[in-house]
Amino acid sequence: MHSVQVPKANGSFEMVERDIPEPNATQVRIKVQACGICHSDSMMKQGLFPGVTYPRVPGHEAAGVIDKVGKDVVEWKTGQRVGVGWHGGQCGNCDYCRRGDFFACKYAQITGFTYDGGYADYMIASSRALALIPDQLSATEAAPLMCAGVTTFNALRNSGARAGDAVAILGIGGLGHLAIQFAAKMGFNTIAIARGKDKEEMARKLGAIHYVDSQSHNAAEELAKMGGAKVILGTVPSAKAMNAVLGGLSPNGKLMIIGASDEPLQVPVNQFLSGRQSVIGWYSGSSIDSQDTLAFSAPSGVRSMNEIFPLEDAEEAYEKMMDGKVRFRSVLTSGKS
Repeated sequence: MHSVQVPKANGSFEMVERDIPEPNATQVRIKVQACGICHSDSMMKQGLFPGVTYPRVPGHEAAGVIDKVGKDVVEWKTGQRVGVGWHGGQCGNCDYCRRGDFFACKYAQITGFTYDGGYADYMIASSRALALIPDQLSATEAAPLMCAGVTTFNALRNSGARAGDAVAILGIGGLGHLAIQFAAKMGFNTIAIARGKDKEEMARKLGAIHYVDSQSHNAAEELAKMGGAKVILGTVPSAKAMNAVLGGLSPNGKLMIIGASDEPLQVPVNQFLSGRQSVIGWYSGSSIDSQDTLAFSAPSGVRSMNEIFPLEDAEEAYEKMMDGKVRFRSVLTSGKS
């Protein structure tokens, strides 16, 4: 089979031929049909994630068909269409797992980091990491929902906002363009915030009722004029941009952070104290959260906007993503029949 691997930390992608792997008793083998490229892949490629051994095949937005199951796997069968996301499996035995907090598992597996991911014709995954793909979704539609999709969907459904509440989406990118769709379909009074008047048409097309151009207006003041946002979902990789909108939270409002940033967040203490406001970070989700995301997206019409690349063009697709030139997700497709 063909795989695209990173040979060493900060190394370049290289296409290699490998033997098709065999699953152990609790794993399945997936014939990969599509795999999204996520900004988080850069942490592995650049050697910024601890504990990664090389060479390593990246890819935690994989979608395909089960090709073979281990002898102890009873809940999955060959021929089923499945996806695998960031959360690549949990031990099931540590205290966090026993409480159902699989995201905090002491021995959690991360697809494309602790084991080889979906930049390949075939991959191996734990049976605990699988999400069933509905028939209405193609592999290229499903793949980005395994990370960007579940991250935004799961954050919004756990935000505490109810239908009709004002929910602001900060940023219209790989995460934001999906978040706007989910927020609109969930019945929120959806407000999109981005830089530039030129993004308004896209925001409204995605389902935003209101648009705030943060380049020409003070976004916090504009939100306050609308009565404040119950939830602001920070999808941008910038703490500075999140700081700028905190004044737009309503009483009991909440900033949910899903965009990674190395910058510190500066919280206005008195405002948060008097307004009983909060800040929370949100992890993407486990396999059942991914399955819920797919199940919601299929009938509701939520779809990622993708640019498709063959597996051999992984370097080009990755660089275009890193440069912010892709609208809005890069997706690789395997040529293996």
